[in-house]
Amino acid sequence: MYDVVVVGGGPSGATAAEDLARSGHSVAMIDRDGRIKPCGGAIPPRLMQDFNITDDQLVAKVNTARMVSPSGRHVDIPIENGFVGMVDRKDFDPFLRQRAVEAGAEMFTGTYLRIEREAGNAKRFVIYRDKETGEERKLQTRIIIGADGARSKVARQEVPGGDKIPYVLAYHEIIEAPAANDTYDPTRCDVIYDGAISPDFYGWIFPHGNTTSVGMGTIVTDVDLKDATAALRASAGLSECKTLRKEGAPIPLQPLRFWDNANDVVLAGDAAGVVAPSSGEGIYYAMFGGRVAATAAAATIATGRIVNLGLARKAFMREHKQVFKVLGAMQNAYYRSDDRRERFVSLCHDVDVQKLTFEAYMNKKLVAARPMAHIKIGIKNMAHLTGLVKANHV
Repeated sequence: MYDVVVVGGGPSGATAAEDLARSGHSVAMIDRDGRIKPCGGAIPPRLMQDFNITDDQLVAKVNTARMVSPSGRHVDIPIENGFVGMVDRKDFDPFLRQRAVEAGAEMFTGTYLRIEREAGNAKRFVIYRDKETGEERKLQTRIIIGADGARSKVARQEVPGGDKIPYVLAYHEIIEAPAANDTYDPTRCDVIYDGAISPDFYGWIFPHGNTTSVGMGTIVTDVDLKDATAALRASAGLSECKTLRKEGAPIPLQPLRFWDNANDVVLAGDAAGVVAPSSGEGIYYAMFGGRVAATAAAATIATGRIVNLGLARKAFMREHKQVFKVLGAMQNAYYRSDDRRERFVSLCHDVDVQKLTFEAYMNKKLVAARPMAHIKIGIKNMAHLTGLVKANHV
């Protein structure tokens, strides 16, 4: 019998499995394997520090972010005294899974089906379909961590509200990177705020060394994601670049109200809805979510108190609730129309906005800026939203 079975081997599940194995727990991890999530692949220095990710896992280092408005105007924001690392999920996720196995977790390849309980909940089994044989197999466990993505089957079956999580559909294409030119910079991430590409989110062009991730996301169901991505590639002069992979998946829009079933299941990562609003950043929050889920599971096992499963959500929200609140307000304010998006990019010229944005991204905290900066930003924000300031500059 295992102490914990982790369903899902992405950044969240692999982190939870590794942490639990390193702390002496018996852990099984079930993953379908072979699936690559569409992802720009940006990871901040805070993630590399907190989760011991070394430079050899990076395919590129970015030192500038370019924000592009619907009219094609842009602002380049330098990343001062640092960089943003870029990973390719086809390599990064297997690396994290292997690290969990080396720590002592057992890896099973297959598809999660359900949880069965016997003897008045005294025994619980995770049932999955083995990839090699196609047969149903069972793993006995004390606690289950559901880290199986935005449309989590574990969440839908076990956690109140787990079947109602809103999500953005994301799609990207990995292409052969062109040589650096007037429109493509291998050390710059381009974020495109244009309703013609995405009516309610954004498109991206993120360098991955020899390759590039080009994609977009939207909650609008009648948008053709492939056509929108083709338009984005055409506008950036990337249509002729060889396409290596095409991937699509849902990205959750907000954290679930409940992350556990008050019995034996706790959620982590996309299954719990922890993707940052506005930016869509998910890798850091997934790994942090895996860590707090592992902590909650370990505390529950050690004490026998089921209420400790709730520690996962409490710990996550204590650390990141305010950032999610601010980013959610920004998305609601600026992503609703091209006029608003134009004003948002214009606002990004402000040095105070740049400083706060990147310090919050790099360090995962809302930090103090120069004296009165927060008040100044609030005033500027209202001026842009109300049209008192004209959207400007290239």
